[in-house]
Amino acid sequence: MGKNLKQILVTGASKGIGRGIACRLSESDYEVVVHYRQDEEGAVSTIDQIKELGGRGRILGFDVTDREQTREALEIDMNNNGAYYGIVTNAGIAKDAPFPGMTDEEWDQVIDTNLNGFYNVVRPCVMPMIRRREPGRIVAMTSVSGLVGNRGQVNYSASKSAIIGATKALSLELAKRNITVNCVAPGLIDTGMISEEIWNYAKPMVPLKRMGTVREVSSMVNFLMSDEASYITRQVISVNGGMV
Repeated sequence: MGKNLKQILVTGASKGIGRGIACRLSESDYEVVVHYRQDEEGAVSTIDQIKELGGRGRILGFDVTDREQTREALEIDMNNNGAYYGIVTNAGIAKDAPFPGMTDEEWDQVIDTNLNGFYNVVRPCVMPMIRRREPGRIVAMTSVSGLVGNRGQVNYSASKSAIIGATKALSLELAKRNITVNCVAPGLIDTGMISEEIWNYAKPMVPLKRMGTVREVSSMVNFLMSDEASYITRQVISVNGGMV
């Protein structure tokens, strides 16, 4: 571990918003643990970008839906490198479908990854964070869909809304330990994955009339990890151009 560097675990950091968060945190002199599930090449690319920025980090691979595998991987990493100062639960998937046509698998996969994944990652890390006897940070990535719902995303909206509830409750339990727990709720973010059709449908609902950037999301996460955000907890902070 780098000298005096606070460690932050970012799940789902091999691409997109997760990669952006990892790189932004490295710019603030955090040591970043870049998690991936299958895309090891992408995780290595994230680390390469972090090193280009003069930062430090390492990769850690596990499937967030596999509770035992996740616990074991995290415990080994913490035993070798110490407890995390911060956690960003970003790993997630979407399996969109109209509810009457949604399959059991589409429901279960989204709940298992987005909601159970939150539990599987955060649960093994909490007591080590408490034992640090220092301030800590947990940021859970939710979504505008978790705030207002979205057609074709009953499974995704359910998982992201549940994360908000879990975060608000966990923040109360950890407040006396000076560990803050917050949510960041992105709207439509330009990661190259949003089709023109989806954007044309959604644009009238976005007062700023543009998609957000990964940097705008990652900068909010970076702020919540900072000392300046030490009095902010139990909040859902939207980065959505005014949609909600």
